[in-house]
Amino acid sequence: MESGNSKPVILETRQIVKQFPRVLANNNINIHLRQGEILCLLGENGAGKSTLMNMLYGLYKPTSGSILLKGREVEFHSPKDAIRLGLGMVHQHFMLVDTLTVTENIILGTEPGTAGVINYHKAREDVVALSKKYKLDIDADAKIETLSVGLQQRVEILKALYRRAEILILDEPTAVLTPQEVEELFLVMRELVRSNVSIIIITHKLEEAKAISDRVYVLRRGNLVGERITTKTNKQELANLMVGRDVILRVHKVEKKPGTEPVFSVKNLDVKNDKGFMAVSGLNLEIKPGEIVGIAGVDGNGQSELAEAILGLRKGEAGTIFFKGEEISLLPTKKRIARQISYVPADRHKYGLVLPMKISENLVIGYHDKKPFCGSINLNYQEIDRHSRFLVSQFDIRTSGIAYPAETLSGGNQQKLIIAREFSRDPEFLLISQPTRGVDVGAIEYIHNRILEMRSRDVAILLISLELEEIFSLSDRILVIYEGKIVKEFIPEDTTDKEVGFYMTGGKE
Repeated sequence: MESGNSKPVILETRQIVKQFPRVLANNNINIHLRQGEILCLLGENGAGKSTLMNMLYGLYKPTSGSILLKGREVEFHSPKDAIRLGLGMVHQHFMLVDTLTVTENIILGTEPGTAGVINYHKAREDVVALSKKYKLDIDADAKIETLSVGLQQRVEILKALYRRAEILILDEPTAVLTPQEVEELFLVMRELVRSNVSIIIITHKLEEAKAISDRVYVLRRGNLVGERITTKTNKQELANLMVGRDVILRVHKVEKKPGTEPVFSVKNLDVKNDKGFMAVSGLNLEIKPGEIVGIAGVDGNGQSELAEAILGLRKGEAGTIFFKGEEISLLPTKKRIARQISYVPADRHKYGLVLPMKISENLVIGYHDKKPFCGSINLNYQEIDRHSRFLVSQFDIRTSGIAYPAETLSGGNQQKLIIAREFSRDPEFLLISQPTRGVDVGAIEYIHNRILEMRSRDVAILLISLELEEIFSLSDRILVIYEGKIVKEFIPEDTTDKEVGFYMTGGKE
């Protein structure tokens, strides 16, 4: 299938296979990239996208198959080989030194100069010229730690271009960007293409695949399942290819009037982060029965500290937390949970599961010491197993059996396990952080419907998510958090993602 681009093929894979000890990550993958083209590699987490790109960048060696660059077969033993031959990669987690300047980061490892003396003046001139050429406006002397996430990403792109990259691989480049920063990134990408740079963008976001690419390859479970010209496909078709079945892309949220009295509230809360700085400052919020309040913000603006303070996992410096009129600020986590508060954590491995333990054991953690799961001394495994089989069926957890360790489940099924445990406790307040991080489109649809089901049962829900689409889809009210403060409140129907994004980056009225 051709994209209408008649330019030559610059990069190609033939029958690429990558076999890890227990996982076939890529199975006979054939793709090609043309000069001056934006190619999208679309697929769920675990579909094999990053593995394939890591082979193109020399981080992994293929088990079999070949890579062709400008028609010639090449073999990469390390990223140095890939960089030398004109490939650059911007990883999802940036590889920058916070205390160095933009220029120092860009030239790191390739510093110009003679006899061991760096010609910083020339380096800076080159960086400024490069940023002007590709319209990547940035202060060459600014320290990385002072830059927004969007500007740090520009530094990563400039770093690749400084090394003369003709092919740029962008791994989930919009994961932590606001809508405005996404638009700016897309303008940069189009400018690069006009200069004959070819781009591969790895993403699981259908909207972005449609907005920026010329062609789309879809991977599912290590296999290439489709190739489409972007203008001749739609989000529904791409979603169905990603999952292998029909998917409902947007849940239907019925209109609902919340209760009058708040179930949960936070007053003037201050919380410090691990470095001793104030991460949450003077924060106020309240949530009523049958209401979903969404917290929208760029990652690192106090969301995780707020969640931990609410659950008692982190001590607040000041302020009060109320549940059903009772102050719970000083209660330990276990006692908060006992008061019908449930928590779906952002990091399911660190806070949500004990991976080596059985699925059945994970399904009762937190109330395993209560009847009917515990007698006077011993755990009642018969009752635990009965309860677990019921939840596995009710929440569609795909497993070979409840006696298997939680680590044997896929990411989506691990998330369903946590949701099954927390939702089945009949909570009156539910704190959900990043509910669909790392799960497939099909599981997202399922999880969203379960959250709305809890709303229909008059549960008060606080939703923290980095996915603005998710916040808009589920929330009755949106609170924007910036530098640990709630700076704006919106009703989703009365605003846009651009307006919310403006306040997420510190915009003022």
